[in-house]
Amino acid sequence: MSEFKIKDQFYLDNQPFQIISGTIHYFRVVPEYWHDRLEKLKLMGCNTVETYVAWNVHEVQEGEFCFTGRADLRRFIQLAQKVGLYVILRPSPYICAEWEFGGLPYWLLKDPHMKIRMNEPRYLAKVEKYFARLFPEVVDLQIDQGGPIILMQVENEYGGYANDLSYLETLAEMMRKNQVTVPLITSDGPWRGMLNNGSIPNFALPTINCGSEVKKHFRTLSAFHGESRPLMVTEFWIGWFDAWQDKKHHTTSVTEATKELADILSEGSVNIYVFHGGTNFGFMNGANYYERLTPDVTSYDYDAPLTEWGAITPKYKAFQEVIAQCQDIPKFELSTKIIQKAYGKLSVHQRVSLFATLDTLAPKHTAIYPQSMEMYDQGYGYIYYQTNLAQQGEIEDFRLINCKDRAQVFLNQKPLVTQYDHEIGTNYPFSLQEGSNQLGVLVENMGRVNYSVQMNHQQKGIMDGVVINGSFQTGWEIYNLPLDDLTAVDFTREYVCGTPSFSRFEFEVDECGDTFVDMSGWGKGVVFINGFNLGRFWEVGPQKRLYLPAPLLHLGTNELIVFETEGKVRDEIELVDQANLG
Repeated sequence: MSEFKIKDQFYLDNQPFQIISGTIHYFRVVPEYWHDRLEKLKLMGCNTVETYVAWNVHEVQEGEFCFTGRADLRRFIQLAQKVGLYVILRPSPYICAEWEFGGLPYWLLKDPHMKIRMNEPRYLAKVEKYFARLFPEVVDLQIDQGGPIILMQVENEYGGYANDLSYLETLAEMMRKNQVTVPLITSDGPWRGMLNNGSIPNFALPTINCGSEVKKHFRTLSAFHGESRPLMVTEFWIGWFDAWQDKKHHTTSVTEATKELADILSEGSVNIYVFHGGTNFGFMNGANYYERLTPDVTSYDYDAPLTEWGAITPKYKAFQEVIAQCQDIPKFELSTKIIQKAYGKLSVHQRVSLFATLDTLAPKHTAIYPQSMEMYDQGYGYIYYQTNLAQQGEIEDFRLINCKDRAQVFLNQKPLVTQYDHEIGTNYPFSLQEGSNQLGVLVENMGRVNYSVQMNHQQKGIMDGVVINGSFQTGWEIYNLPLDDLTAVDFTREYVCGTPSFSRFEFEVDECGDTFVDMSGWGKGVVFINGFNLGRFWEVGPQKRLYLPAPLLHLGTNELIVFETEGKVRDEIELVDQANLG
């Protein structure tokens, strides 16, 4: 058994210990590649790996827990120990991380009276039940019980959200109640009183998050401590993330990042955020909202030392040289063989319109008025609302009231208008030409906001209703489309050009390799490989290709399905061996 303590500096078994850590999010990497990414972290010279714990990965539906597969947190920690790494665990109910709803489960939004991230009984009751299931997975992996975990974090960047210190103290007490024995930390930006708002020094060591001017920020942190305490950057931002409609993929200066790393290591400890970003598989990308909604792309490459697909970069080598000045760099052979393959062009096998197979995909709910997807126990994906309108005439006033995030409106199953973010709620007049008319609204959850003040209002779909000529329209049919089981798609039915559709491809594999799905010429939607949701694509960019890891393929016949919503499809798709992040 070992011992990890915080005094004037960090001590491991009574010897001074400098933490040199890098972030890997287990839930953004296929489990077959965990070992590879951890080994590459060790080979860069790091002695520790840090990871968040995403609540919405482990409790997708309330009371239904998962700790297997990509959610096998325990195995990830054990692999880190096998590689020779210590672990910083950040099991906060909230993680930010550019992850859907900051890691909080969608079902919290079903209670309109709940206030997340506050000392509020309804919210804390849910957290307490989650902690009671989570911590038995990891407490015996703490360093004082022979495991690799040396630190845990209380909440995350709370000083940038609120100043309810009683909430942080309650969380710390919950952690101790659940047998957490290692030292605790908090982490906040060093600006605008964030340290004051987010720190509980009697319970946890305050640390900072930043990407530049580290020496200045260390002076701020040292003054905040008021005594001799270790200095640490828990998130040293060495890159940035991309949002849809960004002009290009974000990159940062290797030279500047390397200098800042050297400055940190000259005075304290570091966790590089991120060492390896991974992928926002499925519908789990987060979003930000300031002047407008900015959902994150599928790739979480982050311009990190290790790319989304696990390749070593010049930033990796530069960081390795800096770390080598602090400690010896290990050398060993990687244990995982990874290759990249171009499987070439695939021709479409089958295609069907969404409307033609709607009844096979989801049961029909009837309701007087529309409700959000959360009210139907749906967290992610799409929801479709349908109603009948009066015979012929002018619709002078058509408005979607309180609808998120992106709405495609159809009249008699033909595209009428698409509204997104600020456009939603504006009037769109149109004419009814047919004897009977069907109005449909397909709403996409583009990813719940993961940071700041918008988080309490992240219900998706139509919340208030649809106005037709000054009055709320009643009498709706509603279809939930989480797209978590595409075996229900009936490809034998009709395809109508220009409508949302499913396109099915097949291809043979005699050797499994990493590949990239080139979505050039397609509009907007989601790609599935052998039933697994790879993530979103959108012609607005910057990302143009989706990373497809080899472990998601199998020898023999593989199935690729594209769900596309804009009516912009091609009869072929190409699997290439190079990324294009924009």
